[in-house]
Amino acid sequence: MLALETAHGDLARIRPAAGPLPWRQRDPGFPGLLRAICGQMISNAAAAAIWGRLSALPGALTPAGLLLLDDAAFRTAGLSRPKMLHVRALAEACASGRLDLDAVALLPDGAAIAAIAAIPGLGPWSASIHLLFGLQRHDVFPPGDVALAAGLAHLRGMEVRPTPKALVAIAESWAPWRSLAARLLWHHWRHATGRGAE
Repeated sequence: MLALETAHGDLARIRPAAGPLPWRQRDPGFPGLLRAICGQMISNAAAAAIWGRLSALPGALTPAGLLLLDDAAFRTAGLSRPKMLHVRALAEACASGRLDLDAVALLPDGAAIAAIAAIPGLGPWSASIHLLFGLQRHDVFPPGDVALAAGLAHLRGMEVRPTPKALVAIAESWAPWRSLAARLLWHHWRHATGRGAE
């Protein structure tokens, strides 16, 4: 962390202002990807509430068990119709062996992201989130993440948030520690918006 902060003064300002960096982790298997789907396009608080209800459903944390759940159970958990389709697609891919998460964990970052993103409902963002928080990869930067763009714009005093393409280009200078840079930017944005460790 110190090497990244030493090389990039703007990132070095984050921890003194926001406090120690919380180290968030997720399950590296099926539950971790399931949670990534729950978190798509909604706030962290809403995602946590949905995840809490979904993970409490009997069998939901295994592909076979999840496939036994009906729409009513998913609605009770708070899943939208598209997310119901996505969690089922993930469960079917894992149950059939089309997505072998043990094998994915051994792949290089790009190949692992491509394998996960090939499943309906799991694009590059969800795949990158899984690699970052589930597999603890150190050089992954989620493309198109609105909070990362907002955090960087706030940190650097930019009038306009960088586009996803521009953000990914900026992140190149943080390699091979782009995951850490992302964690720092999320931490900064939570602090700046008063959301704490949400």
